[in-house]
Amino acid sequence: MMNTVSDIAVSGVGFALPILVAASGELVSERAGVLNLSLEGMMLTGAFASVLGAGATGSAVGGLAAGLAAGVLFGLLQALLSVTLRADQIVVGIASNALALGATTYGARLLLADGKGQNAPGFAALEIPLLHRIPILGPAVFSQTALGYFCFAVVGLLAVTLSRRTRAGLVVDAVGEDAKSADWSGLPVRKIRYLCVLVAGLTAGLAGAQLALSEVRSFSDNMTAGIGYLAVVAVIAGRWRALGVIWASVFFGIAQALQFALPALGVSVPFAVLVMLPYVIAIVAVSGFIRNSRSPANLTVAFARAS
Repeated sequence: MMNTVSDIAVSGVGFALPILVAASGELVSERAGVLNLSLEGMMLTGAFASVLGAGATGSAVGGLAAGLAAGVLFGLLQALLSVTLRADQIVVGIASNALALGATTYGARLLLADGKGQNAPGFAALEIPLLHRIPILGPAVFSQTALGYFCFAVVGLLAVTLSRRTRAGLVVDAVGEDAKSADWSGLPVRKIRYLCVLVAGLTAGLAGAQLALSEVRSFSDNMTAGIGYLAVVAVIAGRWRALGVIWASVFFGIAQALQFALPALGVSVPFAVLVMLPYVIAIVAVSGFIRNSRSPANLTVAFARAS
């Protein structure tokens, strides 16, 4: 029984980590007033670029750099459309995801054919002495790859530096709550929103690289399979707070792990139900928490300086 619980924990953290990394950047962007439904496309593009980069350079680090660059470029496109051109953020997100799915599918056929997208150079697991022997928690948390530990560090760094107790965090919140008042006070609203969207793009690219280079070491069509949407939901279910986002991400990761654990435990559940499980839980989570929280007042509201 202990082994089964440990296996679920390991799988759950493995599924949760890309969600958490992407959600940590999305939290920053949403607090500044920009919703990135395109997070799914950012992650998918990051995964594709990381495998392509790893294969081209023969290095997992080269793949990581490519994934991060792809995420930032995607974030730049999102910022251009949402912040500069003030396009509808929801429409931009949906269209961007469709574009990313088509582009990466075509790119994989063109550039990763003949097995080039399989067995890409990846990151090996690094067990932390003694800590990895802790029951359940040790194998799940302290047996990550170097990239996995880097993901934890990025999440922690964003949570600390942009908390609501730091000047930077208060500036981000001011822009997301009342962009016009922030502008009148002298804050560069567009610049701040651009930076926050780029943070979301960077973390989404990192999440895609983690998925591709640490978990599966390959790229396949639509390999994110809705993880980006779960990351957006994790921000909402987490009530736009770092600790809440962490717990929501872990919750969704465990839900995904149960897809594989329940059949192994002899629980007879139709496969379609298991595939739906994380998203059903996401809907329930949002329905349960959203009434007790309030989104940033200017979330999805385009900013235009009064002439």
